[in-house]
Amino acid sequence: MIFNPKAETAPRAEIERFQLEKLKHAAVYAYEKVPRYHAKFDTAKFDPYKIKTLGDIKYMPFTDKTDFRDTYPYGMLAVPTSKIARFHASSGTTGKPTVVGYTHNDIGLWAECVARIASAAGVGASDIVQISFGYGLFTGALGLHYGMEKIGAAVIPVSSGNTEKQIMLLSDLKATALVSTPSYAVHIGETAKSLGIDITKDFALKYGVLGSEGCTAEMRERAEHALNIFITDNYGMSELMGPGVSGECELRQGLHFNEDYFLPEIINPETLETLPEGAKGELIVTCLGREALPLLRYRTRDITSLDYTPCECGRTTVRMAKASGRTDDMLKIRGVNVFPTAIESVIMGTAGTAPHYEIIADRKSDSDTLEVKIEVADGDLLDSYSKLEKLRADIRHNLKSIIGLDVKVSLVEPKSITRYEGKAKRVFDLRK
Repeated sequence: MIFNPKAETAPRAEIERFQLEKLKHAAVYAYEKVPRYHAKFDTAKFDPYKIKTLGDIKYMPFTDKTDFRDTYPYGMLAVPTSKIARFHASSGTTGKPTVVGYTHNDIGLWAECVARIASAAGVGASDIVQISFGYGLFTGALGLHYGMEKIGAAVIPVSSGNTEKQIMLLSDLKATALVSTPSYAVHIGETAKSLGIDITKDFALKYGVLGSEGCTAEMRERAEHALNIFITDNYGMSELMGPGVSGECELRQGLHFNEDYFLPEIINPETLETLPEGAKGELIVTCLGREALPLLRYRTRDITSLDYTPCECGRTTVRMAKASGRTDDMLKIRGVNVFPTAIESVIMGTAGTAPHYEIIADRKSDSDTLEVKIEVADGDLLDSYSKLEKLRADIRHNLKSIIGLDVKVSLVEPKSITRYEGKAKRVFDLRK
C-alpha cells in the first residue's frame, strides 16, 4: 500500500522543484537560527540566500558528529527548549551522546515518514505490531510506535528484553508484525524453538520491520527462516530524525527515500567530491522541513548508492541500496580495508554456522591480527574433528577470497556468544 501517493509517486520534476524550495528555506533558516551554521557558512563563504539550483548544495559545508560534540547539548537547535516537545539521543558509547530535539510539528512529520515505510513493507491498519526495541532515548521504539499508530495498526509496546515474555505475547496476542533488530529476531526464533513453540502454528507473524543494526541479505534470510516472516529493511539515524528516512517496499529493490523531507547525495569519502547517479560512496543527507534541528549535508558514514529510476511498485522516489558498510566501522588490517558486513555475508552464507559471531582485531608483535569467532549450528559437530576442520577451512578460504586476508577462524559451541536485546556488538578492535 502507498500511504501518501501524492508524495511517493510524484514526477521527478515535481519532486526536485519541491526540494529546491525547501532547501532554500532550510539553508536560510539554519543560517539565521543556528550560530554553528552561521559560522560554518561564513567560513566557507557560502551564501544561503543565493541558492538557485539543487546542484548548488555542493558548495554548502558538511555537518558531522563533531558539530554536535562541539556544541553539546543544545547548540545545534534552532528553537529554544521551551519549543521542544521531546528529546532523543544517541547511545554516546564514544563520549557524550548526540542530542536531538523535536517540536510537535517535527513529531508529526516523523510519524508521517514512518507510516510510509511501514505501509511500503506491507503493514496496514488491521495489523498488530509488537515493538521489541528498547523504549527510551533510542529513537527506534517511539519512532516506529507513532508511525504504526498513524497507519491505524495496533501496537504492543513490549520493549526489549525478557525473551520468554516476548514469545508468550507473540503467541497469545497474535501479533502480525515484529519490530526489532535482526539479531534479536533470530534470538526470539531460536528461543521459541527451544521452548517447543511451533512458530507456524502458535505465531501469527507475517512481517518483520527490522532495523537499528546492519543486516546483510544472508542475515535477513536467517531471520526470515527463524520466524517464518517476510522482512524489509528501513534506514534512519537519530541525528537525521530516527527511523523513517527510507525503507524497502515489498519488492525489496532498494530503500525508498522520503524525498520531500530528506535530500540525499553520494560523495567520495576521501575527496569529498559529489559522485554521479549510481556511483557507490558515502551517503550525505540534508533534512528538509525540520524545525528543531535543521541538519544540512550530514555525513552519515554509510556506504551506498542511489537509483533514481521509478520502482515497479509505483513509487517514483529515489532508492538507496542497502548500506554495504560504514567508513567508521571499517577495519584496516595490514593495509587492507575490511568491512564487517563482508565477513557477515560469508558466515551467513555457510551451512553449519549459527547467525552469531564476533570479529576481533588485535596487534601482536607489531602486526595486526584478525580473528572471527563463529558459533556452530549443531553442537555435535564439535565432536567430529574432520567435519569441524572442513567447516573451518571452508570459511577461512571464503573469507580470504572475499576480503583478501587470511584470518583466524574459531568455531565455538552453540549459545556461547553473547545475545543482545538491542543493537548487537560484533566488532572488537583491541588495538584501540
